[in-house]
Amino acid sequence: MAEKLTDQFIAKLPSPSSGNRITYDGGHPKAVSGFGVRVTAKGARAFILNYRTRSGQERRFTIGSVRNSRDSDGWSTQAARDEADRLKRDIDLGKDPLAQLEVDRSQKTVGELCKKFMVESRETNAEGTADGYQGQIDNWILPILKAGTLVVDVEPEDIQELHRKVSKEGGPFVANRVVSLVSHMFNRAIFWNGSKRDKGWALINPTKGVERNTEHNRERYVDPKDELVRLLKALDEHEDRQAVDIIRFTLLTGCRKSEALKASWDQFKFTEGKIGPEGKTAPEGTWTKQSHHTKQKRLHHTPLSTPAVLMLMDLRASAEANAKAKGVEMSPWVFPGRVREQPREGVKRPWEEIRTAAKISDVRMHDLRHSFASILVSGGNSLEIIGKLLGHTNPLTTKRYAHLFVDPLREAANRVGAVVDAGKTPATDGSSAEEGSK
Repeated sequence: MAEKLTDQFIAKLPSPSSGNRITYDGGHPKAVSGFGVRVTAKGARAFILNYRTRSGQERRFTIGSVRNSRDSDGWSTQAARDEADRLKRDIDLGKDPLAQLEVDRSQKTVGELCKKFMVESRETNAEGTADGYQGQIDNWILPILKAGTLVVDVEPEDIQELHRKVSKEGGPFVANRVVSLVSHMFNRAIFWNGSKRDKGWALINPTKGVERNTEHNRERYVDPKDELVRLLKALDEHEDRQAVDIIRFTLLTGCRKSEALKASWDQFKFTEGKIGPEGKTAPEGTWTKQSHHTKQKRLHHTPLSTPAVLMLMDLRASAEANAKAKGVEMSPWVFPGRVREQPREGVKRPWEEIRTAAKISDVRMHDLRHSFASILVSGGNSLEIIGKLLGHTNPLTTKRYAHLFVDPLREAANRVGAVVDAGKTPATDGSSAEEGSK
């Protein structure tokens, strides 16, 4: 459809129920043929120009985002119309705006975007996070969007198609994560494009308005009364003892799998514990996770339980003895890998075998971290304490466990109820409760 486009008219355009809708400029003497505004299902708005080259090829050029209160750097309607008029005059002379972009060497490709983004990611994110990004890029983004595609040519329709394909082949949650990563990458590209020394990246983020799959927060915990018993039995019976130690370590500390795999001996400090009521002492320990191994990129100091400390001390003693017997230096890693001077890479196969044996096939390794938190909750510990043990820097992250406090709160309320009810219970000899208390 065609309407006279104004800033006020565009601001009131409704979003389509899905995909995107283009409203073209028309109905007035200064209308530019092919000039329009694209509105996505999420409300993102951008000016476009449809045109036909001299060879008859139909093209669509994105001029830029619509200026609004959230995007003050966008285009006003009149400025975008003037730009469309200028482009049309060039087209009438035989020029092709999109082709011009393609021959301009400053225009970057999707492959170059991924490469530059990963360089930044390796410098700013935890290793596990960066590895996850690389996996999404290799498995989905490059195969579907294509490495040679110009960044400026990526349209919302391309992102919606990417989301559709990943949803079908990888699942709804994976598809949402992939689109979120592409969005992050294009935001960085827009930032890079603002540099005078690094042009040719992106003017708009094509992921805006792309519909995502509905998600429900996953809340899976290992039941300590049943499932944990089966899990511990399966651990005792599995032949890969190092994998078993890694899984036990995550259970005892609530750490992330990547933190366990990258744990090194210089991160731990052991001291003699305080004397207990029976005159016995127990070792104490602290784990200082390095910033480049944590998700928050910050040092995290956490105390260790006695079982965790004893386990680590046994592992260290065994490692020292083995190194001495072989006449080599002990590995710096708590869980060394097959390649010397490298930590173990993962426990995927042993974990699948263990959880199958324990009949908890829907439990992920990361769910052991949630189970650690749920056990803390059942013990009456506060969200603040749980957050500090897990290394959360944002209290909202820990708040996901707030609903688990129902049972401890009910137990506390029942204790009060029991005391109150005790004062109302009639004495067994027939006298009043008041007389019985005298």
